[in-house]
Amino acid sequence: MKKGSSMSSRRDKIRKKYKYVDSSFILFLVTVFQVITFIPVIFTDGIFYAESAMMAFSYMAFEWLYVAFMQGVAKKVNFEIELIAFFLSGIGLCLTESVARGSMLMQLITVIAGVIVYDVLLWFIKDVKRVMFIRSPLAIFTIVFFVGCFLFIRLTGNEINGAYNWVTLGPVSFQPSEFVKIAFVFVGAATLDKMLTSKNIYMFILFAMGCIGILFLMKDFGTALIFFFTFIVIAFMRSGDIRSIAFICVGAVIGAFLILYFRPHVAARFATYRHIWDDPYGTGYQQTRLLIYAVSGGLQGLGIGNGMLRYVYASTTDLVFGMLCEELGLIIAFTVVTAFAILVIYAVKCSKSAPSTFYSISAATAASLILFQTCLNIFGVTDILPLTGVTLPFISQGGSSMICCWALFAFIKAADIRAYPNLYKTT
Repeated sequence: MKKGSSMSSRRDKIRKKYKYVDSSFILFLVTVFQVITFIPVIFTDGIFYAESAMMAFSYMAFEWLYVAFMQGVAKKVNFEIELIAFFLSGIGLCLTESVARGSMLMQLITVIAGVIVYDVLLWFIKDVKRVMFIRSPLAIFTIVFFVGCFLFIRLTGNEINGAYNWVTLGPVSFQPSEFVKIAFVFVGAATLDKMLTSKNIYMFILFAMGCIGILFLMKDFGTALIFFFTFIVIAFMRSGDIRSIAFICVGAVIGAFLILYFRPHVAARFATYRHIWDDPYGTGYQQTRLLIYAVSGGLQGLGIGNGMLRYVYASTTDLVFGMLCEELGLIIAFTVVTAFAILVIYAVKCSKSAPSTFYSISAATAASLILFQTCLNIFGVTDILPLTGVTLPFISQGGSSMICCWALFAFIKAADIRAYPNLYKTT
């Protein structure tokens, strides 16, 4: 009787702590915003683009159908994290289609694929025993897959912007590092879920260093930095030993300086940092144009299709935040940044009462990874940090990145106690 009362009391506390958000109303606001932003894409210079209209309508209908299905069939009631993803993805689809007609179709397909991966992964990791069983095979498969992709890229000579990080198979291309991010969070959180042992620590360190080492061979230094930061977050959350973390960071900094010293071509990639105005028509062309055009948008923006940054290389990928500022304005840009901040707050809040340590570690790690990548993109293109060429989650064009971001959201959602009705509802 006492045990039942204790459980009921715990559920009551959870009920008071976690309030439900009116998902339908928020989705309505998101849809209104999307209609307003898609109208200039559908009607451009007095011309009606039926294909763009059909894809825009399909995306908005998919959002509503997904929420309705999950509410009616899966009996889910909280969709905060999904609505953030839909909001950000919609902006990316709009900007992508405005620059290149017809390009939204593939991006829309990857959004749908990302949602499927999100739900499948969310279902899979709800069983901690399943997670523990698959962690070691997944770690081995990930390393083999990553090495195989690297060798394939080198053999085919598929070098893009000085890096070997894209696998091209006919009309299909993808970044293997994006999928490895998912496995990295999964394996790291699962390996350190239980009490720390030397075997667990060494296994995770070897796995992490293997992934980061391959990224260095690929010359994908921005993603390598993201992986290292993720490694630090996982290690700190499980150990809490600041001295050990500081020692690892010092070692990493020394290693980075050695690489820059013995590999001058690597240092050359960062030579423009804080010197973009020294050569505004050469190495600093992209970033100087981004700063000029982004500011010209003001608070409300110039309107979709009226910006100039769209004519600069990588406007919908690496430089998409600048295009967002120019055409949609600083208010929307600030809203986007706020959405990422809300995501982190949500993850931290859920981690405190997650059903398992695995969910706490994986949620905080996934949120940290997304936030760090967002900072690298925004601060990199504005020359606050060195330009690393990483994408802006959900908004930058790219199928691999889109699927990866949705998958990382599954780790965050799994930590939400409301996803487990038996623990949350009172009897």
